[in-house]
Amino acid sequence: MPDKMADRRVAPRYPIILKAELIELSGGAKMIGRTSDISRTGCYVDTSSPYRSGSAIHIKLTCGNESFETQGTVRYVSPGLGMGVLFEEQIAAKQLAVLNRWLQIAAQQPA
Repeated sequence: MPDKMADRRVAPRYPIILKAELIELSGGAKMIGRTSDISRTGCYVDTSSPYRSGSAIHIKLTCGNESFETQGTVRYVSPGLGMGVLFEEQIAAKQLAVLNRWLQIAAQQPA
């Protein structure tokens, strides 16, 4: 059975585990999780209590002493497992530089 999400992806995803701190913008609910993969356009966050699909969020990903922050939207939910997050289209240049550096390092890792 083909992966339907893979059919819609426009950027390669890499298996990078990062600390994820999320805030739901409408109610301020905070949560901590971790990514299992990330791309230029979004990531998957492992968490047992994902936000609802369509929720607008602020996300902060951390690797060592470096962080990436942006706004995003929960695009799909796997109940009890996690959620797919689509990053906003306009990511601040400094934040985009951090994300691009992480992705470049991941792309050079052996499969």
